[in-house]
Order: sequence, then C-alpha cells, then structure tokens
Amino acid sequence: MAAGVRSKLDELELQYREIEAALQDPEAMSDHKRARELGIHRAALAPVAEGWREVQRLSGELVDLREAIAGDDAELAAMAADEIEPIEQRIESLVEEVKAALVGTEDRGVGGVILELRAGAGGDEAGLWTRDLLQMYERYAANKRWAFEVLDVTEDGGMGGVRSAVATIRGEGVWSELGFEAGVHSVKRVPATESQGRIHTSTSTVAVLPEVEETDVHIDWSKDVVEHVTTSQGPGGQNVNKVATAVHMVHEPTGVEVRMQESKSQHQNREKARRLLAARVAELERQKQHAERAAARSAQIKGGDRSEKIRVYRYQEGIVADQRLDQKYQLRDLLAGDLQPMMSALLEQETARKLADL
Repeated sequence: MAAGVRSKLDELELQYREIEAALQDPEAMSDHKRARELGIHRAALAPVAEGWREVQRLSGELVDLREAIAGDDAELAAMAADEIEPIEQRIESLVEEVKAALVGTEDRGVGGVILELRAGAGGDEAGLWTRDLLQMYERYAANKRWAFEVLDVTEDGGMGGVRSAVATIRGEGVWSELGFEAGVHSVKRVPATESQGRIHTSTSTVAVLPEVEETDVHIDWSKDVVEHVTTSQGPGGQNVNKVATAVHMVHEPTGVEVRMQESKSQHQNREKARRLLAARVAELERQKQHAERAAARSAQIKGGDRSEKIRVYRYQEGIVADQRLDQKYQLRDLLAGDLQPMMSALLEQETARKLADL
C-alpha cells in the first residue's frame, strides 16, 4: 500500500475517533442538527476506519506468528505456520475493501444536496418532463428515507408543467448517488399536445450541488451580497403579486444570483435563498479546484459539463439508457422512484475509476 494511502487512512481513523468522542458529549447530542451531522460523518467514515483498524490488528497478529515461527518451540512454530496464510488472505481482502471505501468517503460525508431542474428544449412538453423528473426524485427520496423539501417552483402556464424547480434532499449517502444526476435528461415520447402521434424529443437540465454549512464557505453577507425584496412573479393570487416577499440576492465577488419566492414569508425566502447562494458559490470554487487538478482529463463522471446529455428516457420502448452504462433500465421502475440499480452501477464504475487513480 502506498505511503500516501496509509497516511490518509491514519488521518481518517483519527477523525473517526474524534467523532465517536463528540457523540458521547451530552452537549453535542442536545443540538439535534449537530448530532445529525456527526452521525452522517461517522457513518461515512465507519467502513474505512473500522476496516483499517482490523487490518492493523491482523497485521499485529502476523508479527506475533512470524516471531513464533522463528522461535525455539517447534510445535508452536508449526501451529503458527498454519495460521499465517488465512490471515494474509484476510488482510489482502480487507485492504481492497478499505481502499474501495476510502475513495467514496468524502462523497458519503455530504449530508445534503440542492437539486435544480430547468426545462430545456421542447416548449410545454419540456415543462411537463421537468415536472415528471421532480416527482421521480421525490419518490426516490421517499424510498431511501431521505428528507425532501421543495424550495422554489416556477410553473409553466396552463399545462401543469414546471419551468424550474429547486429542492433540497438530505440523508446518508445522498451526494454519493445524486451527484451522478447532473446533466441533460432527454425524453422521447408523444407529448400530450401532439394530435398526430409523433414522437418528440424534449430535455430538462439537472444540476446537483452539495449543500454546505456556513463554516464551509466564507460569505460576508453584509458586504458581499446585495439583497432586493420584491413582489413575487407568476400566478398565486393577490398576496403573491402585491406583497413584497420574494428575495433576490447577488453575490458581487462571483456574480452568482438567486431568487426565491416559493414561501409567503419573506424570512423563509431569505433563509432558502442564502442556502442556495452558499451552495452555488461553493460549487464555483469546487469546479475551479477540480479544473486545476484534472485539466488533462477529458471524461468525468462527476463535476463535468452540465450541458452534456447523460440519459435518455424512451417511452415507446419503455427503457432508459444512461450514456455512461451499457445496461438498459425499465422506464416504469425509474419513474416510480426505483433508481437504486442504476445508482449502484454508477457507483461501482466511479469507485473503479478512483481506485485506478490511487
């Protein structure tokens, strides 16, 4: 095992011990938000830290067995010789498991994501498709027992579609899986507005941002951010159109801006806008760092160009084809929220790629 990998494993095992100690602190446990964050981080580190502890324990046993073989007691040496090979095989297997867990630790430690969907090409049908995707993710979150919250929705006229939507999803492993969803989702089907039965292609763009804590990104809200409070736009009655509850924020150093109007409360819209703005600013920095580290790499599963088509949903054939996988999936299962087989295949592919980079 490379020295750098060993050093990283030691570092994560130390973090794990510190989190275990913090979870024994009554003061930390009384803060439910803090306790939830610690629990997610502990779960993310557990496969690595506990596996590495077992590797080190078995390695200590090997040292004792080799000393016994080199000793003067022939009977003890023979018994030790019989035990060495199984332990060496177990260590070898554990090391591979620990390395596989290691490359996913950072992703598993992200406890929440912000999901942004925008209707693309296809007019009214694109809005209907964006609505369908939003419902698909909500069903998947329910299946995974993740918390799903819609932050903002802009509806699309009288067809019942959605032009754009922003939602947060929180839970263990949420970024590890939903991070793959960034990109263009294309649907081929006969739209409700099509009278001659012709198949149309429509698109929706999905962006997935790790939700960040205030300590993870530095924003001077009083100096760096310009805030405007306005009336909301679109349908919703007199309160939406006449009461100033919509919040529009601009982060001047980066030019990132957000608008939040879903809630009737100005306070709630401000809190949601801050969460989204922080995530977008952090994503800009992450992309910058990623580009610097991987400028020479042409293909990326995560962090790549969000304009790239990643998946096609073919209604006539009843299948879904992900551009990164060879296998096809049942359309009805995905729309019902059963994305797990596809997510598992993507995770396996990503793990293999990261292991190759170690």
